[in-house]
Amino acid sequence: RFGPFRIADFQEVLGEPTVALSKLRELCFSGIPFDGGLRCLCWKILLNYLPLEKALWSSLLKKQRDLYSQFLKEMIIQPGIAKANLGVSREDVTLEDHPLNPNPDSRWNTYFKDNEVLLQIDKDVRRLYPDMAFFQRPTDYPCLLILDPQNEFETLRRRVEQTTLKSQTVARNRSGVTNVSSPLKSTPSSLSEYEVLPNGCEAHWEVVERILFIYAKLNPGIAYVQGMNEIVGPLYYTFATDPNSEWKEHAEADTFFCFTNLMAEIRDNFIKSLDDSQCGITYKMEKVYSTLKEKDVELYLKLQEQNIKPQFFAFRWLTLLLSQEFLLPDVIRIWDSLFADDKRFDFLLLVCCAMLTLIRDQLMEGDFTLNMRLLQDYPISDVHLILKKAKELQDSK
Repeated sequence: RFGPFRIADFQEVLGEPTVALSKLRELCFSGIPFDGGLRCLCWKILLNYLPLEKALWSSLLKKQRDLYSQFLKEMIIQPGIAKANLGVSREDVTLEDHPLNPNPDSRWNTYFKDNEVLLQIDKDVRRLYPDMAFFQRPTDYPCLLILDPQNEFETLRRRVEQTTLKSQTVARNRSGVTNVSSPLKSTPSSLSEYEVLPNGCEAHWEVVERILFIYAKLNPGIAYVQGMNEIVGPLYYTFATDPNSEWKEHAEADTFFCFTNLMAEIRDNFIKSLDDSQCGITYKMEKVYSTLKEKDVELYLKLQEQNIKPQFFAFRWLTLLLSQEFLLPDVIRIWDSLFADDKRFDFLLLVCCAMLTLIRDQLMEGDFTLNMRLLQDYPISDVHLILKKAKELQDSK
């Protein structure tokens, strides 16, 4: 779809010693070509991972990737070694730091707490884009630090398997409702239905699991909230399918830092206590309706009259940056525009508005049930049409 001229435009902007950000944003806003790894590179700049001075790139990438290796060693390898060295059977009470130590500073206490987070992440990442085989496939670049055949330590996968067998999993969802399910009685969706890859291989979902686990460890204030898997998925997919193999090899570390930067901008949507503040999600949802009121008061009144609140659909649209509403390639196209938006996610509000106005005729005729169904399972799949409409709304201010 992108002509050679358009690719040349990107190459020209990216070829300068210092990238002109406003020019780059303008180009990216209309969609970034996949060719030659252009999208991966542009996203890394738009998400403030790569600086605008190209001379700094190689040293920065080396530094960040080394830092990520450090995180792997400290948060996945060290605890795994400690667990292996202790031997699961040795519960010698004289040991300073044994698994039954009730002291809250105990390393084990942290270890078991982390397991709760890990189980939730595990459940969510195994379900990433089930209609695509990609996340179940083995990566070309398994993490050698972790998959060294010599190692005897406990990997995340083994940790999940052992914890799942031992405990009842307590799943907490976003609304704080706790449901206790016994893993052995539940549908065999947990471990058995996935083919286990041979030793020395790992599936892409396992890489995503590691990224989220490390993020949760480094950001205890927010830790892991369901839905973050849907944010990291498209980033990782984009970087792990980069046609440029030198970049593709480091997809895990690069995704981690881009995800961290993106979360810094949208994490308030995930924090329940901020829901009603200026930066929280309720405020943004109301903004969708107030924007709609400006653009199409009749449709706005209809939804009000049917008592269709924005949290019924816009919560998911906004929090997950529309990643659940469209197929992955289309989500990625929408994200080109969202990341390129210099007011950051203001454009997202307009996209949501555009989605409403594009189905206005159906909404005007439908009753509550019908309209809820339309909004929960959005009927239009042509994202170009939606983005075009959103751009018109933006220009008509």
